[in-house]
Amino acid sequence: MNTLQLSTALQTRLWSHLLPDTTADEQAAFLFCKTAQTADGLLFEVVDHALLAASDFAAQHSDYLELTDDARIGLIKRAHQLGTSLVEMHSHPGPWPAAFSISDRIGLKETVPHMRWRLDRRPYLAIVVAPSGFDALVWPRDDLVPEPLGGIDVEGTMIAPTNASLEGWIDE
Repeated sequence: MNTLQLSTALQTRLWSHLLPDTTADEQAAFLFCKTAQTADGLLFEVVDHALLAASDFAAQHSDYLELTDDARIGLIKRAHQLGTSLVEMHSHPGPWPAAFSISDRIGLKETVPHMRWRLDRRPYLAIVVAPSGFDALVWPRDDLVPEPLGGIDVEGTMIAPTNASLEGWIDE
């Protein structure tokens, strides 16, 4: 089972950043993670993180985000410096279930191959956080077909994704 490990403090910081009470706009963060193959799957261990600000977005709305070129370049450079994979996180602050939208899926189909190519084929993980929970997709080997994330291990407590976005990925 593919797993992301988070401390309680980082999980709280991330969710507070991604789902603030002060705005209905989507927010984003990135984790820089070392990965290790275990008997059960891939383990993502956080080395560093970046909470993105309004200046990091070319567009930021309640239903859409787009990073600036400078933000994207900076994230890739930092991942190269650390020798890590990137974990992309963004929010859906509305009353919808935790799942990637159609525009998210289209964006991931473009972003994942590029990011994996730029980061020496390292695994890529994308997470969408909503008030009701989260969903996640992992690309450990293949640029086109994601695998599920088994969960986020928050200091021994496993939080499971909805896995609502995994089905039908190839059919789109």
